[in-house]
Amino acid sequence: MDTRHGLTAAPASQAAWTLDATEIADRIRTRAASAVEVVEKAVRDAEALDGALGVLVTADFDRAIDKAKRLDQGQGDRGAPFAGVPFLVKDLNDYAGLPTRSGSRAMLGLPPAATQDGYCDAFDRAGLVVIGKSATPEYGFLPTTEPVAFPPTRNPWNPVHSSGGSSGGAAAATAAGIVPFAHANDGGGSIRIPAACCGLFGLKPSRHRMPPSRPPLRAVDLAVEHCVSRSVRDSAALFAATEQAAGPLPAVGRVAGPSQRRLRVGLVTETQLGVQPDAEVRAAAEAAAKLMESLGHQVEPTQWPTNGPVFALDFLAVWASAGAELVDFVAQAIGRRPDETLLEPFTLALAELFGGLPEGGLEQSVARLNADAQAYDRWFDRHDVILSPVLGQPPAPLGWVAPTVSIPDLTERLNAYVGYTTLHNVAGAPAMSVPLHWTADGLPVGVQFAARAGAERTLFELAYELEAAQPWAWRRPGVSAG
Repeated sequence: MDTRHGLTAAPASQAAWTLDATEIADRIRTRAASAVEVVEKAVRDAEALDGALGVLVTADFDRAIDKAKRLDQGQGDRGAPFAGVPFLVKDLNDYAGLPTRSGSRAMLGLPPAATQDGYCDAFDRAGLVVIGKSATPEYGFLPTTEPVAFPPTRNPWNPVHSSGGSSGGAAAATAAGIVPFAHANDGGGSIRIPAACCGLFGLKPSRHRMPPSRPPLRAVDLAVEHCVSRSVRDSAALFAATEQAAGPLPAVGRVAGPSQRRLRVGLVTETQLGVQPDAEVRAAAEAAAKLMESLGHQVEPTQWPTNGPVFALDFLAVWASAGAELVDFVAQAIGRRPDETLLEPFTLALAELFGGLPEGGLEQSVARLNADAQAYDRWFDRHDVILSPVLGQPPAPLGWVAPTVSIPDLTERLNAYVGYTTLHNVAGAPAMSVPLHWTADGLPVGVQFAARAGAERTLFELAYELEAAQPWAWRRPGVSAG
């Protein structure tokens, strides 16, 4: 058995255990499969596995099957890149006809959305068939999907562990084979973290790369939209189908394979707070560095370009401002300040933290974060990509970073668990989690590669190379579709 780089050897065929979205779309396009057949299977798998995994908060099965029927009858665009492919929209975004609960008890009574944003319009133009909304923690605040409003989302590789957050429902559904890929968004790691936890590929785009979706935070525009997927080509194709053709960044288009260019790689293993990761996580990053060297890339140690403790406090101030905005929004809706019957303890604690900032404190934090973004950009005068862990530990047990954990304990645990992903959001730069490692007991550990703002092509080309050098598509979680 070959255990290089922390992986057991793939079967000789290295065949994927289930089809990716690109193959499904090709089969529908050539009529080797019908859209109805494909969507009905996704519905059956969702019904069979949702009780074990908790991936859906709203089903849209009837409407999805009707859309598939219309496509088969020639009423849709079979030439769309993903015509007939089943898909999930994360429950932080409005999708017309479905309610948006945002993982919160405060939103459970909302009616279905009457409209949707331009990014979800791009899903429809791509031909995707939405079968429902995927689970998320309350307003995406935590790196685990355990909202009080809904059952926890479980990891298909081991259901007593977290699927990550905030796109945990999307990642668990994709890893289990319910859908071939799913919508995700990322304001501090929420694409990369669940991808790492669930053994998936997850690329966070640059700021302004995708059409606008939810209004940005007033303080800093952190969140971006894309997906989690099993194959690199699915992510690259959806990226090309949804990016802004006339946005502020030059369009990337569809990246179809690796590059011959060899890269200068900076390796950092400790968090921005200087904390060393779990031994399995460190082994994953170091093995990835050796793999990169074996492929001809140049790897050298580097250090974060920021003052880590100050950066962490400044980012927390911005995160807390979002909690305060949510508390104020609910208070205006109900005529009183919400308590723990409507919002989670962590959300209320964020609002309280924000309320305790000194006058001008948020503005000072934002100014320092803008300087950090400039330092991040200068980092790439020396390096083409930065290699690091995604998380400080393998996927956490359910309950370990849940919103009901006491705030002192939760803060300490988050400092150890999440310390690698937030700078890229502040810098508006792309970063990806690549599934290159599994622990001895079978849990995925993602490895992060990041680049300068606008350099998604570099990351996609590298991802194709890594996928070919160390395939992961043959790996199948214990809880998965038949």
